[in-house]
Parts: sequence; structure tokens; C-alpha cells
Amino acid sequence: MRYFFKLLGFVFTALFLWSAYVQNNDPDAFLWYGIYGLAAIASLLFAMDRLKFSVAAVLGMLYLIGAIVSWPEKFEGFTIGEGNIVNIERGREACGLLIVALVMFTYMWRERYVKRRLKV
Repeated sequence: MRYFFKLLGFVFTALFLWSAYVQNNDPDAFLWYGIYGLAAIASLLFAMDRLKFSVAAVLGMLYLIGAIVSWPEKFEGFTIGEGNIVNIERGREACGLLIVALVMFTYMWRERYVKRRLKV
């Protein structure tokens, strides 16, 4: 199971780096470079067994708060052309933040589980 989570950390490192890269045509690209870049660093630290529980918890909460705050008033899906472009873009951004939050909470859970298991 340990190797599964190590692989998961490396996979999410690559996915978050890719997510940052595809933001290059966004008007607020540097904000998203930071958001996804920080998630990639946390994922790499997790894969290398260096991510602390508290860091994963704080990042998870920040990403979750960001998702809640940026959630559109009316969610219209993800496909451009099927609704208000502003709502669609906000929905995409909020879901991206929600995915990152869930990944950070997974890391947090794993760190807690491993530490409890080692104490016993």
C-alpha cells in the first residue's frame, strides 16, 4: 500500500504541473501557476514522505475554502457554448480547487493513518 500512495503522489505531481501549464492562456495565469504549483510541490513532498500532516491539512482547507468562495451562483457545466462563459469558467476553477482539496485531504488522511500505525 505504501508504494501505491508513493505512486499516487508522483502521478498528482505530474497532473498538477500539467494543470499549471495549461493555464498559460488564462488572464490570471500566474495565480493558477501558484495554485497548481503549490499542489505539485505538496504532492512531490508526499511522494517523498516529507509532507507533514499539518501542511496537508492547511492546504486542504485553503483549497476547499477557495472552491466554496469561487463557486458560481448557477453551475452550468464545463462545456464552452452551453451557457454563460463566466459561470462556466468559475465552475471549472472551483472544481479544480475542489479536486486539489480532496487530494490534500487524502494526503492528510494517509499521514495520520501512517503515524497512528507506527505508534501502535
